[in-house]
Amino acid sequence: MAEPKPTRDKDVPAKPRRHSRPVNLDHRTYYFNRELSWLQFNARVLEEALDPGAPLLERVKFLSIFFSNLDEFFMIRVSGLRRQHAGGALVAPPDGMSPAQQLTAIHDRLEPQLADAARCWAEDLHPQLTGAGINVLPYEQLKAKQRKLLRKMYKRELFPVLTPLASDPSHPFPHISNLSVNLAVIINDPKHGERFARVKVPHMFPRLIRVPSEEKADPQSRLGLEDSRYSNFVWLEEVVAANLDTLFPGLEVEAAYPFRVTRDADFEIEEDEAADLLGAMEEVVGQRFFGSAVRLEVDSGMPQRYREMLVENLDLAPYQVYSVGGPIGQSDLMGLMSVDRPDLKDAPFKPVQPRILAGEESIFSILKRRNILLYHPYDSFAPVVDFVREAAHDPHVLAIKQTLYRVGPNSPIVAALQEARENGKQVSVLVELKARFDEENNIVWARALERAGVHVVYGLLGLKTHAKVCLVVRREPDGLMRYLHLGTGNYNPVTARIYSDIGYLTADPELAADASHLFNALTGYSGKSSYARLLVAPGEMRREILARIQREVARHREKGGGHIAFKMNSLVDKACIKALYQASMAGVRVDLQVRGICCLKPGVKRVSENITVTSVVGRFLEHTRIYYFRNGGDEEIYLGSADLMPRNLDGRVETLFPITDEAIRAAVRDDVLLRHLNDNRQSRKLLPSGEYERLAVASGQQPLDSQAELLAEPGSWHFDE
Repeated sequence: MAEPKPTRDKDVPAKPRRHSRPVNLDHRTYYFNRELSWLQFNARVLEEALDPGAPLLERVKFLSIFFSNLDEFFMIRVSGLRRQHAGGALVAPPDGMSPAQQLTAIHDRLEPQLADAARCWAEDLHPQLTGAGINVLPYEQLKAKQRKLLRKMYKRELFPVLTPLASDPSHPFPHISNLSVNLAVIINDPKHGERFARVKVPHMFPRLIRVPSEEKADPQSRLGLEDSRYSNFVWLEEVVAANLDTLFPGLEVEAAYPFRVTRDADFEIEEDEAADLLGAMEEVVGQRFFGSAVRLEVDSGMPQRYREMLVENLDLAPYQVYSVGGPIGQSDLMGLMSVDRPDLKDAPFKPVQPRILAGEESIFSILKRRNILLYHPYDSFAPVVDFVREAAHDPHVLAIKQTLYRVGPNSPIVAALQEARENGKQVSVLVELKARFDEENNIVWARALERAGVHVVYGLLGLKTHAKVCLVVRREPDGLMRYLHLGTGNYNPVTARIYSDIGYLTADPELAADASHLFNALTGYSGKSSYARLLVAPGEMRREILARIQREVARHREKGGGHIAFKMNSLVDKACIKALYQASMAGVRVDLQVRGICCLKPGVKRVSENITVTSVVGRFLEHTRIYYFRNGGDEEIYLGSADLMPRNLDGRVETLFPITDEAIRAAVRDDVLLRHLNDNRQSRKLLPSGEYERLAVASGQQPLDSQAELLAEPGSWHFDE
């Protein structure tokens, strides 16, 4: 690969502009609203679904992700704003918007996005799927034999689990669980007139039911059969609606309208009052099914009087109701990815493995000689699993210490840690029980590790432990040696194939000593707050980042050529944004790639004219955090788990680690950071207005899709001995 060229010559200093009037960097006009910035990110996800050049089923996948993201946004962010509005927010965000103003702005911004998403499905993806032979059919369009088969399936598998719940003076309005798809059923009772009942569509079946064609119909087929022969689908709620006569015999079913409720899922636990954090988490994890309602989605055909009845019983305001013209809960479109149509998906790829790790040599003897950089998903996650697994079976390994945030199902990492304990190693694992939406999974793993005899801890009081660290202590002829894996992403081989993250394997004694001190702080009562190499939050991380930004300003004034380049998920922290503004005002060039939320306004005269912000949304979720400082030519690069957000810097245990290996530092800079910064195919540029525009390939410029190029040329950051 040709070396990527920076967008500007880093050796040519940008000249600071001098003005007589000071700039008030606390003024709200210099900050984007966090929630509205997130909506802009989700709009970029929707753009991927709208991209006609992408494979069809990948576009469907992005539409599903758009809706799934939105569900979480309402469960966490919108519910939080409603609580602030009800209780009176004490501290305004940097942009100055009140909770009520934010809720109004979210609704106004979301309406056109939802209209675009509805058109995307109805006018683009759905017809194209039909043209490709993947038919998502209305129930009434099914042939008689198919409907007959589905009715048999329904009676055999669905009918026994359905429970119609009436709502009238003698039957209280039923509880509507979070994100469940429901039918509002209108019944004509000859004795009592019109009646209302709710039928919950059972979640244990796929939302999209495969329907065999007439010639392949099997009377013993099971509902939702995963058979690639079948490419006809129907929505599960339509199957239920078409057979409601079985639930209300002797009555006339006039109509059935789908609806869906989103509830507050951001529960809190009083950790200082919980004698057993694991037990307390098990008790409260189910609360998200019963939180207050924050959104009601209704079929666009539902009459107004029934909408009003739902609004009243769910204690909602009219602005919290969203009318849906297509299927409700389209995050379930992800089910179409099970169709065996490789021609409609991204080409498969096989992650590579550094050649040095492909032989029989012990990973510990390799790490005594050199450090290893892994860039997932282009690099296989197998070396990380092998690192833990070899430690579990090596007779010279004495101890393994590791943090676990999201590990996924059937975790080989957890299995290796259990084997290590069975083999007599001392194993200490910090399992973060408060990893949102992974609480139940992590509780299961915590129990399993405890049963194996692993020493399991649950983090520090009031903090989430988000750091990604694995430390191995080994007895060797010349004394104890410590080996270390540090990363930007989770110890999860599933997400390692779809998230871009960096892992670093090293025997660096100073980093390893810092990791030991960190684990002592996590498992015991160590009061250590500063480390030799690691930047650790809460505490020193923000201070150290700010100091390095200020140092870049000073070096720029001395030598020129100041350059800061950050790649991260989100940029929200006001102190960090102000420092970047000050660097820009001093003439330092600041290149930011922020995948998601960005509250900094680039391109503002006198303030951020030297700052560019881009975002890459593509096949893989950009998850890497890289912090680069030119530092007058003595470059520094930090990698780690932390974004520049108050929650990361103040409310989580996070780590950033320096890359002191000169060759690896150059690889991170050139093969990863600059390559992504120079992307002109999947990249969007943030404008001072808050809108994003796709970068155009300039005349004479080579097109660069950073993810595609990395797939085509993986491993350029590996070094042979």
